Amino acid sequence: MSELEKNMTDYFVICVREFAKRHNMATKDAMLYLDEYGGLDFLEEFYDVQHTLSFDDTVDSLTIICHKNGGALYSYQ
Repeated sequence: MSELEKNMTDYFVICVREFAKRHNMATKDAMLYLDEYGGLDFLEEFYDVQHTLSFDDTVDSLTIICHKNGGALYSYQ
């Protein structure tokens, strides 16, 4: 595994945990939700930008992206 892949994996894990905390979900449920509604694809595609932002900003972005793709969770915080 390359250094970039390791960094991305670590970042994804933290983002999923932070998303789960924000939305009072189990980590597994957050992972499945983000996968189903495009959040993980978003993190992968825009990793180069997203990893420079705060986790709060990233969770906000994930929430909006998933909502736009049909997810039920949505809030402005």
